[in-house]
Amino acid sequence: MRARPVAPSLLVEELADLIAGRPRDAWVRVAVDGAPPAEPGRLADDLVEPLRLRGRDVLRVPAAGFLRPASLRLEFGRTDPDAFHDEWLDVGGLRREVLGPLEKGRTGRVLPSLWDSVRDRATRAGYVTLRPGGVVLLDGALLLGRGLPFDLTVHLSMSAAALARRTPPEERWTLPAYERYERETGPARAADVTVRVEDPRHPAIISL
Repeated sequence: MRARPVAPSLLVEELADLIAGRPRDAWVRVAVDGAPPAEPGRLADDLVEPLRLRGRDVLRVPAAGFLRPASLRLEFGRTDPDAFHDEWLDVGGLRREVLGPLEKGRTGRVLPSLWDSVRDRATRAGYVTLRPGGVVLLDGALLLGRGLPFDLTVHLSMSAAALARRTPPEERWTLPAYERYERETGPARAADVTVRVEDPRHPAIISL
């Protein structure tokens, strides 16, 4: 395994070039995968303007808007790591409302969010139609290995020690879920691009 240190701004430009280099007559479904301390949402946000400057429509879709209702997420309690790994993300909703409509020959009509997990009710968000060539940036944790149809996947990798150090005490119950994710999914190998972010201010692109 080789690590190539890269400035955060250059990382964004390299990823934007990679995404914008996809065929311009097809939608591009991008996953930015990482635990919260790896800041996948920030990277997804940073990619929006560079992609627009490269002539791409862009829609941000945080996976947090596609969590399942509390009655399903919390069936085994609020701090069950296996339920967090297996049950929290509404995989079917993401496929139906975000990724499926961007298949070739489909409508391009995407729902940016489905469920407000804080209020535990539907968000009532409006649909957005992306022109062919548009990009969806889906950020969140535990996204890979679920059979979701992405066109490009970026995984933000942290060692177990760094993740434990940067996870707030009230969220440390999730750590076994990330250990299981590493063991069962191997996201660093599953992703198209893996970026080591022991410190998000000093990323390194990993070549396996």
